[in-house]
Amino acid sequence: MDVTTSMSTTHDTTHLRDAATASSPTVVSIENVSKKFVIRKDNSLKERLVTLGRAGRRHSEAFWALKDVSLDIPAGSTIGLLGPNGSGKSTLLKAIGGIIEPTTGSIKRRGRLAALLELGAGFHPDLTGRENVFLNASILGLSQAETEEKFDDILTFSGIGDFIDTQVKFYSSGMYVRLAFAVAIHTDPDVLLVDEVLAVGDEAFQRKCLDKIREFQQQGRTIILVSHSLGQVQELCDRAVVLSKGEVKFEGSAADAVKNFRDILEGRRVAEAEAAAPEVEATPGHVTKTVVHAEGRAPGAEIQPGDTIVVRMEYSHTTPLEKWHSGFKIETNLGTQVYGTDSRMLGLDHAPLRGTAAVEYRLSDVQLGGGPYFVHSFFAQPNGAHIAIQRQAARFVMADDERASGVIRISASARPVAP
Repeated sequence: MDVTTSMSTTHDTTHLRDAATASSPTVVSIENVSKKFVIRKDNSLKERLVTLGRAGRRHSEAFWALKDVSLDIPAGSTIGLLGPNGSGKSTLLKAIGGIIEPTTGSIKRRGRLAALLELGAGFHPDLTGRENVFLNASILGLSQAETEEKFDDILTFSGIGDFIDTQVKFYSSGMYVRLAFAVAIHTDPDVLLVDEVLAVGDEAFQRKCLDKIREFQQQGRTIILVSHSLGQVQELCDRAVVLSKGEVKFEGSAADAVKNFRDILEGRRVAEAEAAAPEVEATPGHVTKTVVHAEGRAPGAEIQPGDTIVVRMEYSHTTPLEKWHSGFKIETNLGTQVYGTDSRMLGLDHAPLRGTAAVEYRLSDVQLGGGPYFVHSFFAQPNGAHIAIQRQAARFVMADDERASGVIRISASARPVAP
């Protein structure tokens, strides 16, 4: 790879996955839903007793976890809910599940709904796993006969084994989730609500859960998922909703929603930095432009296997920067990184940045698989800490590979052999 740098004075749309068809019926309709919680400010029992006799002076305030949220979720779709902590994701999921009632607005649901909203929800700690299976299944709408019929499958999926007859208060968090998930998916739900529980459990069980979710998707069931794993949201969801401070900030494709969510996080970081040090500019550096093209081909043309890709990035910094590093990452449309490099890895020392700079990377003999790819550009301090990053700064498309699938191209052949 070649890298060149020049000094001077001076986004592409994402590839969208198809959403659920417009002809699909709506299974969850959320209309102007708001939810208010009252937060008490009394710090002690003494303060509460004192304020009892002082009408109008109670230390409490209203907190609106959701503000005028409206969404229609079609049957057979998988929807991701994204947002910073405290944005209202879990509150909305609980409202959809009927766990809490909205303060204003309405939620209409169709079909059987199963919810995994928090660790061990619906479990009684003093009951055994077996007893909790029947209790939880009844809450989710199964009769005792139906639960008995499915019990062996639930036990096998959970992997709890002999612990099924142990009180669940002695379970690990992983065992809780495994049993709760096993019960939920065996209730034959039309709508499955999942709130972060896939982050618990070992890798093998997480893979089993993801496989089951994909099976549900193939069967046309509806899934509403809260996850902090942005790659997981892009991989599983047809579309996603971004919440911030209880309000819907974005609704669209999963890839666009992830980008929007990252922009919100960056805005929050800048605001916190400005509040901590108002006299210091929070973002003195910027990636101002990123262009990707195949050498010898027209701008925007499909890149062919063996082409040389040129990645040109332009940067600016409001103050002189003596030492800095440039770099980029290439990801699939599902957020899987397939390649990344930077000037440190390549042994390139940039000249001090005075105002603006441009860097050009050349990738020779590229053999990526067919499909769209996104480039994230950044520049960083000598210790590797990012000064600025431009996500999905550019997009390019590799020509389809008619002989294989995947993210790389390999020369392959096959021949019959004797058994």
